[in-house]
Amino acid sequence: MDMAPFHAGEVALQARLGLAQRLDIVGRTAIRDHMPEQHRELFAQLPTLLVGALDKTGQPWATMLVGQPGFMASPDARTLQVSALPNNDDPVAALIDSGARLGVLGLQPHTRRRNRMNGRVTARQADGFTVRVEQSFGNCPKYIQAREPMWRGEPAPAPARAESARLSESARAMIAAADTLFIASASGAQMGDGRSEGVDVSHRGGLPGFVHLSDDEAGSHLVLPDYQGNFMFNTLGNLQQWPLAGLLWIDPQRGDVLQLAVSTTLQHDGAELAKFPGAQRLLHCQVRHGLWRPGALPLRWSDTRYAPQFAAQMAAQMATQASV
Repeated sequence: MDMAPFHAGEVALQARLGLAQRLDIVGRTAIRDHMPEQHRELFAQLPTLLVGALDKTGQPWATMLVGQPGFMASPDARTLQVSALPNNDDPVAALIDSGARLGVLGLQPHTRRRNRMNGRVTARQADGFTVRVEQSFGNCPKYIQAREPMWRGEPAPAPARAESARLSESARAMIAAADTLFIASASGAQMGDGRSEGVDVSHRGGLPGFVHLSDDEAGSHLVLPDYQGNFMFNTLGNLQQWPLAGLLWIDPQRGDVLQLAVSTTLQHDGAELAKFPGAQRLLHCQVRHGLWRPGALPLRWSDTRYAPQFAAQMAAQMATQASV
């Protein structure tokens, strides 16, 4: 494909670092309109799929789909077939329909492999859906905490509970303990057919408590550190154009799910960055509303092996705690 690989929001952030021209060249090669064989093989091996979708108000949402390995298949390089759907109480359940734009992420935590694909739903069936590839590219293993999934049988979830702009104690506890989250974003409430347009879902990792939570008059406010990545700024570039995001947390010991709708602003500099070691910038998220879904997933995950980028810092923290 010879169309520009990045939209104006992504290019603006790349240009701040003087990288727009170089990344335009890289993007034309790295961002494909099909999935290479190793990406297709990875999706077929996974028991989970991260999905980002956009509702009718323009609000992105993120979720995790689960199935036995093989529940995803790629009959050709432009197609991904998924034999799973969100639960009825999931905000994404009603958003997967023919023509819908989706972002999907195939992540294998114990090997730290991840591949992203953005596309359009071509069909929805009673037990799943089919996506036509529009963008496909791999991501490096940075910031991924290694843990292996384990089946715990069919879940017996408690009823879902709405979250308001001021988060519940359960939501606060999950965020405070989390070392991983996922973020869905979109290049706009309405999107054209350009190669760079679409919905995206991405991974974010850090040490437990890396997301800072506080309250203000509007409700709960989250601050996410943005660490050095591939400089493509797919997520932050989307948020430059359309500042709504969907955040997703998974409790690896309980299978609980927290999904939040937030509005965002991006901070590039200032004294507050010093509170977040290694952060290049900060993403401020004002909670709008959300959903707490206890016990929603049939998976649990093994103990964490922290990403190399955090291992030394984690060891120092544990040593300090042991000496107290």
